[in-house]
Amino acid sequence: MTAGIRREALFRVRDLKVHFPIYRGLLRRQVGAIRAVDGVSFDVYGGETLGLVGESGSGKSTTGRAMLRLERSTGGQAVFQDALLTGMGTGDLRQSRRHMQMIFQDPHASLNPRIPVGKIIREPLDIHRIGTARKRAGRVRELLELVGMNPDLAHRYPHEFSGGQLQRIGIARALATSPKFIVADEPISALDVSIQAQIVNLLADLKEELGLTYLLIAHDLSMVRHISDRVAVMYLGRLAEVGDREGVFRRPRHPYTKALLSAVPVPDPEREAARERVELPGEVPSPANPPPGCDFHTRCSFATEICGREVPAFRDLPSGRSPHWVACHHAEAGAGGGVTRTEDESE
Repeated sequence: MTAGIRREALFRVRDLKVHFPIYRGLLRRQVGAIRAVDGVSFDVYGGETLGLVGESGSGKSTTGRAMLRLERSTGGQAVFQDALLTGMGTGDLRQSRRHMQMIFQDPHASLNPRIPVGKIIREPLDIHRIGTARKRAGRVRELLELVGMNPDLAHRYPHEFSGGQLQRIGIARALATSPKFIVADEPISALDVSIQAQIVNLLADLKEELGLTYLLIAHDLSMVRHISDRVAVMYLGRLAEVGDREGVFRRPRHPYTKALLSAVPVPDPEREAARERVELPGEVPSPANPPPGCDFHTRCSFATEICGREVPAFRDLPSGRSPHWVACHHAEAGAGGGVTRTEDESE
């Protein structure tokens, strides 16, 4: 972990749930619910980047949005700097949102095409009434320079920029109010491969320069390993594993984590041919009708009778001096396997 991490929690999530009701019939009666997030608990420490990973539909983005109250939670708590966000009134929530922002996945969809980018970046300053009109204009130029853009382009419209430039503008907008905490929701997945590394490096540089704390939502594990300090793995709305970066990547404790890591290509033909691959049978179960017991047991080669009957406790199995949380009945027996990648692959 980086030296800048403060071990007190900046953001605490406890038993967070987001269930979307399913209605049917002419009377629109509720007949069930999609359990997008089903009781997740974790901390985000000041100055760190926590990577939240998992397959599409695992609940990653919904978790991030619910933390910022962009999505209403069904249960549980989200606490930012000792302020309980869940249940907070509109006025207090607006004040809290000044210190926590979001970078969205698709910059084309998240920026208003009818407004010049300078006004887009200035909008959070206007909403929170930060500074005079002159200072806000200066802040917009400063933010564009900070993300590597020419401030003289502030009068142009979003359609005049490339995808990478639009994402830089989205990052500038997120930084406008000088937030402490940022949720980055797959910030590079909608971009060309040629510019993804530029955005990742920009986020890393901004973190160090501004002392930011990130929740980085991603499915690109190579990017997560490059920028994250700790990693949380989600499956079907629940956390499967949480630990420091090297502990998760070098010695995963959960079989689902091992399967995700085995799917990451290695840029060396000999290593790629020699390493173990884990193929998961079947499909991801429906979050509207999850299986009993462990959510993963229907696809797990280590599953036993208890896995289909009891939900595994989310418990700490320390990896060295660092906490390493895992939800697996057979984690001590090595269900997650050993080292899935060679020790020097990250170099």
